[in-house]
Amino acid sequence: MRVEIELDCRGLACPQPVLKAKEVIEEGDADRVKIWVDNAAAKENVSRFLSRMGYDVEISEKEGAYAVKAVRGREAAPCQMPLASAAEETRRRIAVLIGTDRMGSGDEMLGEKLLLNFVGTLKEMGPELWRVILLNGGVRLSVEGSQSLPGLKELENSGVSVLVCGTCLNHFGLLDRKRVGETTNMLDIVTALQVADKVISLT
Repeated sequence: MRVEIELDCRGLACPQPVLKAKEVIEEGDADRVKIWVDNAAAKENVSRFLSRMGYDVEISEKEGAYAVKAVRGREAAPCQMPLASAAEETRRRIAVLIGTDRMGSGDEMLGEKLLLNFVGTLKEMGPELWRVILLNGGVRLSVEGSQSLPGLKELENSGVSVLVCGTCLNHFGLLDRKRVGETTNMLDIVTALQVADKVISLT
């Protein structure tokens, strides 16, 4: 008998919808899950989490809310974080947390130029640079029109993971304008900070 569970996560702030889904999945009885959320960021975060956990996901919209329907199918991924190769295991993993769209205080235009230079210079860290995490005002760096966008795309193309806070994008009305990185949630961000060997924070 296939067990179906329905959760109403409308009105819940990030990362509560994902945590609720995680709680249900970990109980192990849910063959079918239907989760209601009320914003695009939560829709992306929940559907991506369920897909990682081996569910086939279908999304529908009704009266301003999203229904994320999932049916257990594939084997679940062994963990949320990508498995590292032997070479990567011996290499330090540096995560850079950027929570602003300018660097320092005093002159805003100068601060924007400094941050542009900072992003462009991150590649000099070499293979130790593992993840760049953008949240709050930092998500503006990931959208079309941002001068930092080419630098972030270059990092991503070189294998650096770029995580962009979905709640922050939604708050600023920028979700549809994101052009680089993976829209993510606070659970993924906290996990990344936990796994990193070193965190450089720019907030």
